[in-house]
Amino acid sequence: MLRHLLKLIWKRKSRNMMLSLEILLAFLIVFAVAAFATRNYQLYQLPTGYAWRDQWSVGIRAAQDIPNDAAMYDSLKRGLLDLPEVEKVAFTSFAPYEMSRWTGKYALPDGGNKLVVDALAVTDDFFAAMDMAPAEGRWFSSADDAADAAPVVINRRLADKLFPGKSAVGQVYIEAEDKNDKPPQRYRVSAVVEHFRSHGEYMDPVEFMLPRFIPGVGKNPAMTIMLKLKPGTPRAFESKLNTRLKQLHGEWSYVIVPLSEGRKSMLSLQMVPLTIMAVIAAFLLVMVAFGLFGVLWQNTTLRIPEIGLRRALGANAGAIYRQIIAEQLLLSTGAIAVALVLLVQLPLTGVFGESLNWMVFASSAALSAGVIYLLSLLCSLYPGWRAARLSPTQALHYE
Repeated sequence: MLRHLLKLIWKRKSRNMMLSLEILLAFLIVFAVAAFATRNYQLYQLPTGYAWRDQWSVGIRAAQDIPNDAAMYDSLKRGLLDLPEVEKVAFTSFAPYEMSRWTGKYALPDGGNKLVVDALAVTDDFFAAMDMAPAEGRWFSSADDAADAAPVVINRRLADKLFPGKSAVGQVYIEAEDKNDKPPQRYRVSAVVEHFRSHGEYMDPVEFMLPRFIPGVGKNPAMTIMLKLKPGTPRAFESKLNTRLKQLHGEWSYVIVPLSEGRKSMLSLQMVPLTIMAVIAAFLLVMVAFGLFGVLWQNTTLRIPEIGLRRALGANAGAIYRQIIAEQLLLSTGAIAVALVLLVQLPLTGVFGESLNWMVFASSAALSAGVIYLLSLLCSLYPGWRAARLSPTQALHYE
């Protein structure tokens, strides 16, 4: 039976070509959306590396540049810790779940393993405020004040890239930016964390470092305050917090955001491309479905004499119905096979890197094939039913 169906499809190859192209196009569209959604789901399962339920961020906004003054940071910290709701206070360049991003080039002291690394400068209390735990080593502290290299915490991904096959704790690397006027900044790894993704659950894992920010050292200030509050602190605490901040520095304005709200906004923003792709894909699939249905209807109408001959030779209505559906599914299989031959080049060549790994590829291919087979089945049901209900006499006398 299969061999017979393949012969029928081959003999009508010119007529089926456009139909196959429509199916191939539909498969590619579904695959793109499925791959994007599968990768997002895969990323969502990975830890971000920090807590967000009881953490709040406070962005400092000032009309003039703020100096990096140790006394200023100390007064802010003491004033905020006086609030009974506040457990920890830390300072950082920017908060997690913000669109801010800072990158630089770093390498080994001999210039090897040069990498582009994301960075976030943080004070000593940042890790306790974010409920983080080191996988290796220890957090930097005042004990590192006289160190010969700036202490830094790096994620496992960066540790494996810079120091493959050995422990990264205690190792030294340097800033690889071209600065002819001064020697490159040296960093010594104090601790390693398994994960750190500043943009949250949908951020692709990247090489990340958390260098130490020391209030009063350097020119650039930390413009974000990170707070760890007591569990169950209500959102109404924002008013009390803002009042205290105004008491401490009334000349500044403040943007107070619970990290849970920042997370919600970031996830919604990151889902916008998937939503747009899904809407476009749904619209195109509807168009493909109408085209597929129309072509199947026309093909079935042109084959009415052939169907009548089969009925006259003893084929029942069920056999005709199954033949129409089976031919369409076989045609879809051919188009899917061609599409997979083209798409498999993407993970093989690594064009999209980890975004299209083999797990994402296999899951997306299976999901896309299921959607196409379902679409083909639905579009062939009525033409097949219409062909099956023709009597031999009607079919043989059809013009």
